[in-house]
Amino acid sequence: MDENKKKILEMLAQGKITVDEASNLLTLVNEDLRTKNTDGSAKPTRSNAKYLYVKVEPKEGREKHSGWGDGRRETERVNVRIPISLVRAGMKLTALMPPQVADDINKAIKEKGMGFDIRNLKDEYIEPLIDALGETEIEVDSDDALIKVYAQ
Repeated sequence: MDENKKKILEMLAQGKITVDEASNLLTLVNEDLRTKNTDGSAKPTRSNAKYLYVKVEPKEGREKHSGWGDGRRETERVNVRIPISLVRAGMKLTALMPPQVADDINKAIKEKGMGFDIRNLKDEYIEPLIDALGETEIEVDSDDALIKVYAQ
């Protein structure tokens, strides 16, 4: 067991810290251990991004019929916020995916013009992918709307 973990548990046993404090300290020690390679050098740290955002802002004067048939118009706005933790969990769930489901997903992806096998997503790819999301900002400025996809 790591020396820092032993010290934390000893302080807990002696009543010097509470269970909550010990839990917080152990979490910090574990995160510190995950950020170090076996040779002691620092690993890339986890992305600070908390959410993946997708936003669509219509341009001035661009409106769409509401579909109600009464002549009302409403502006289409999209504001989606997806927790990065959900992205992590979703990527880990690919390991539990039945082969037929993976085949169906791969087929659908291929029909969209991308040659990608969903089964190739591995745990070790999760953090680099999320880090890349944190550094990526996609902005599409069309005649009708401004579309932004980014992590923050």
